[in-house]
Amino acid sequence: MSDALIPIASPALSATINPLGAELWSLRDADDRDLMTDADPRWWTGHAPLLFPFVGRSRGDVYRLDGQAYPMPQHGFARRSAFAVVEQGDDSALFRLEADDASRAIYPFDFRLDMAFALTDATLHMTATVANRGDTVMPFAFGYHPAFAWPLPYGGGVKDHRIIFEAPEPAPIRKVGDEPGLIAHEHAPSPVEGDSLAPTHDMFAGDALIWDDLASRSLLWGIPGQPRLRIDFPDTPWLGLWQKPGAHYLCVEPWAGMADLVGFEGDVWDKQGIMALPPGDARSFRMDVSLVDV
Repeated sequence: MSDALIPIASPALSATINPLGAELWSLRDADDRDLMTDADPRWWTGHAPLLFPFVGRSRGDVYRLDGQAYPMPQHGFARRSAFAVVEQGDDSALFRLEADDASRAIYPFDFRLDMAFALTDATLHMTATVANRGDTVMPFAFGYHPAFAWPLPYGGGVKDHRIIFEAPEPAPIRKVGDEPGLIAHEHAPSPVEGDSLAPTHDMFAGDALIWDDLASRSLLWGIPGQPRLRIDFPDTPWLGLWQKPGAHYLCVEPWAGMADLVGFEGDVWDKQGIMALPPGDARSFRMDVSLVDV
């Protein structure tokens, strides 16, 4: 297992992946311009952590299964786990995390998480596959958490950037409540005008913006009329947007799962968005990031 960043490239894009967390560390265009966070430690040193086996925070950093309480860090443990490099080529790589004694102590399931990266022309394809190799039904959630450059390196300012959803998004959104990292019960009005969101740093003073009634499975990020990122997430029904106000990134986070509600005291099966994976089954979650001129 290598601790070095794993590079992959196509004629239009290059990327590096850190085996620690199978985390996308950089994404650059053909002119070596960075399309992701600068990881300035004043704000956040993350790049694109994978969220597994849960998304968000469990109340008290504990979840309950069959009457027993287990500790669980925010967003799970995959992001701080060493993945094996299973395959590596010029334009693709495959990473794998499997259950071990340490994981079973806090998540008593025999899982396998494969994370595949592939570059085709101007698109980075990412596919996470969660497999249940045990003999009991496995509760889990999964999410992506990539931080894209804000502003992107094509001219124009922070205030010129837009999220353009593939469909209008009038539904109310969720926000973090009065317990750190947990979701408020009440909804807030949508900040989207039609299909367009003009993000500002101030929007994130109270933490993430969360869509749990999302019509879109694709969006554009950037300045209209300039090169932008198209982000496709066909397998994840929810979306979070987040930054530390003033930082040089915007996290676009497709989720299948979510943090606990404020005051939550239920079992793991009562958590928002928990999926049940039967023994021997697997489920995949795809996210594509394309550099486009539209």
